Amino acid sequence: MGGLLDAAGRCGIQNSPPGSALLALHARVQNLTQEQVADAVAEEKSLLQTWCMRGSPFYFPASDAPVFTTGVLPPTEEAMRHLVSGVEQALDKLKMSLPEAVQLTGAEIGNVLSGRRLAIGELGAEIATRIARRLPKRQRDIWEETGPYAPGQPLGEGVVHFCVRILALQRVVCFAPRAGNKTPCVLVDEWLGRPIPDIDPQLARAELLRRYLRCYGPSTRGDFAAWAGIHAGDTDPWWSLVGAELTRVEFGGTSWILTEDLDALRSAPTPKGVRLLPPHDPYTQMRDRETIVDRKYHREVWQTVGEPGTLLAAGRIAGTWRTRKSGRKLTITIKTFASLPDRDKKSLQGEAEQVVLLRGASSVDVEFDTY
Repeated sequence: MGGLLDAAGRCGIQNSPPGSALLALHARVQNLTQEQVADAVAEEKSLLQTWCMRGSPFYFPASDAPVFTTGVLPPTEEAMRHLVSGVEQALDKLKMSLPEAVQLTGAEIGNVLSGRRLAIGELGAEIATRIARRLPKRQRDIWEETGPYAPGQPLGEGVVHFCVRILALQRVVCFAPRAGNKTPCVLVDEWLGRPIPDIDPQLARAELLRRYLRCYGPSTRGDFAAWAGIHAGDTDPWWSLVGAELTRVEFGGTSWILTEDLDALRSAPTPKGVRLLPPHDPYTQMRDRETIVDRKYHREVWQTVGEPGTLLAAGRIAGTWRTRKSGRKLTITIKTFASLPDRDKKSLQGEAEQVVLLRGASSVDVEFDTY
């Protein structure tokens, strides 16, 4: 279990699309099973899932929760608005600040969610109805009109969805295990049986940046901002806290690394082997993309909708992969940027057989193609 929590605690493991976190952990933890992850989440509750960087769902160790909640939450409204980008127009129309909207949502969420597990749609609808009763008529009329976020969805309900993401970073709400096609929200205190510790935000932000640099350094303020989900100009509340711990390096331009990691960087072992990484794997969340993928293949790897998984060979992205399922049979199509050695193809067959188990299939066909 230590290996699982260590892997998840490096920089968190994004879980969108649902199930991708399991494959990302498999690529990092030897002999990982679906049952181990399920037990860590639902029984031991040592692994927690909630909204995190870029407003996306992530897994991370419950013991590291302050780093991935308090440490991610920006200290200013402007930066918070960027983190949950899309809420600005609705708030301006309501003449309401984001902290006000979060406070209104937070005042109701305990009453609505206590003792229950609700999908975000159900949770948002109930909270929005309660908030509407407390608003002046002018605001209430705008709150209840159809908004831009989903067909037939009131504007205020959409605003609540954004606010719940902020409340996740305020350690109020998290996710319970997926049920069917829904991932229900629960109150953190009830789920864990205890509150997440309230630590100094500066300590949490500093530790988040250290973990980022340890995984992705050498890096820049702009790359950290893109990874976290904030503007490049809003990084000072993180970056200034660890400035004395950084060393400037030239890495395709001026970048920064933790000074204590310099020796490890200089003597890094040569990567070996192959892995099938899921969409939004931590490795492909690196913002300095040209260091791992030739520019001409960027559009194939990073897509706005329907992003594929990637093939990692000897530490570089060597292609993409997709699956299709028919009954209990899984077909994995691997499309490479160049021809692969036979030994890598053989290793990929073994990888594919592990993916079959994690995806709940019984057999697999592996097909190879090239760009």
